[in-house]
Amino acid sequence: MLETLAVVLIILWVLGLVSSYTLGGFIHILLVIAVIVIVLRVIRG
Repeated sequence: MLETLAVVLIILWVLGLVSSYTLGGFIHILLVIAVIVIVLRVIRG
């Protein structure tokens, strides 16, 4: 579940880079959250 959410957030971030005129900052915040989730997932095993 968390991995799927992280993948979705990364895809949204890439779309945000393509269309940086809309929701650019919000997408970058979502990317940071996705990275944190992935790191926590790796640490917990």
